[in-house]
Amino acid sequence: MTELDRRTFLTRAAVVAGGAAASGPLVGLAAPAAHASDGGGHHRRHRHSPGYGALQPTADLLDGVERLALPAGFSYRSFALTGTKTDDGATIPAKPDGMGAFHGRHGNTVLLRNHEIGNSAPLFGGPGASSDFDAKTGGGVVGLEVTAYGHLVRSWVAMNGTLSNCAAGSTPWGTQLSNEESVNGPDVGNDFTGSDNSVLTAKHGYLYEVPTDGGTPNGPITHAGRFAHEGSVVDPHDGTVYMTEDDFAFPSGFYRYLPPTDPRRTRRIADGGRLQMLAVVGQPGRDFTGHVENGSRFATTWVDIGHPDPTFPAGTTNDQAIRAVADQGLAQGACFFSRLEGAVWSHGAVWFTSTQGGESHGVGKGGLGQGEGQVWAYEPHSGTLTMVFESPGPDVLDMPDNIGASKHGTFLLCEDGNDSTQYLRGLTPSAKIFDFAMNIDGPDAKEEFAGAVWSQNGHTLFVNLQTRTDPARTYAIWGPWQRGSF
Repeated sequence: MTELDRRTFLTRAAVVAGGAAASGPLVGLAAPAAHASDGGGHHRRHRHSPGYGALQPTADLLDGVERLALPAGFSYRSFALTGTKTDDGATIPAKPDGMGAFHGRHGNTVLLRNHEIGNSAPLFGGPGASSDFDAKTGGGVVGLEVTAYGHLVRSWVAMNGTLSNCAAGSTPWGTQLSNEESVNGPDVGNDFTGSDNSVLTAKHGYLYEVPTDGGTPNGPITHAGRFAHEGSVVDPHDGTVYMTEDDFAFPSGFYRYLPPTDPRRTRRIADGGRLQMLAVVGQPGRDFTGHVENGSRFATTWVDIGHPDPTFPAGTTNDQAIRAVADQGLAQGACFFSRLEGAVWSHGAVWFTSTQGGESHGVGKGGLGQGEGQVWAYEPHSGTLTMVFESPGPDVLDMPDNIGASKHGTFLLCEDGNDSTQYLRGLTPSAKIFDFAMNIDGPDAKEEFAGAVWSQNGHTLFVNLQTRTDPARTYAIWGPWQRGSF
């Protein structure tokens, strides 16, 4: 491991796994977490819940079809379906994923919605529609202005020419960070989709910054790394960008990008900064893919990534390319996780999910890690990493992916489970979990939720549903939030 700064080491050395009392924003998370509740109807077990009660089939106000089961008193409307047209003439792509929510006109909300199209495909919106980073890709971001009750006001192409735009993050100055969960490019062999990388015109695997007003996106931000990006968040106190990696079959890292100029002042994340990967003090190469006790805490440091934007020689396989950045950190003793995905900033910490982390419960799955998921928190002020919640089994939490946060600090976990019915789960600041919504959309009931985010005033929850048969869509959900933990 690289040499630690002596003062950093001395101030953090007392924080060891499970060894120090919780402090700051994570007070209350050191105790073992409660299991999920049932509430009746569509839950799997009946326990006391901090949530909103029994889930019941509820009709979509768009067309009267029952697609979600929600607690009594909640309503929803879907909009921006795959295959419909934006106002600037683009056909909305499939696979909506991460999303950001911003203030709009007349009390409306502006959503920037990622689309996880990973194979080579024609640009959605066509040349000149937005950014055209690569004319042979079909991913990107759709802009949507919507009312508090799910009525679509306008739509546009916010970014195109990118690949596998997955989880997202919003900046304090009102832009969205959109991440490519791919390292495809003309210099890399084909990935698991079999799509022909030789037709691509640019390298991929980058962080981008997307404005809400239809302006030109900022990126690729190459020094923030070329790897399988997932979530990203900005520390509002110093402008540091924190990022997760979903390197599916291989160790995944937790990263930070230190821009060369303060983005809070310039209102833009500049390229040319430093990329670093998290490491645990005194435990080089710490493996977090398996079981970790709830409330365990770890002192951390950071190691530098010397070559954040590799270009690969002919014959490089996709598996080799996707590991290139993480391997640099691992060689210096960085810690690693199983499939890091969603991330959100809340109450002084970065909260992020490990989709397959934790103890195995005999449910076979591909990729690195055989657990049902974990939620972690990293506090920049103290440099402390905390295990918040590990799923005790798929009936409680089944592979969390995207994560959203209410203004009161309760989290919403989007499941992307192992061929089972998918839920939206709430996780309270005291690490108690409950069910909030269930996907009952017929043949698509096993498809994942994604992109959960509240409107700025907290009135409306927006969340995406990826589908295989019906058009994918976004839901606007509203109701008596004050009745429960959100």
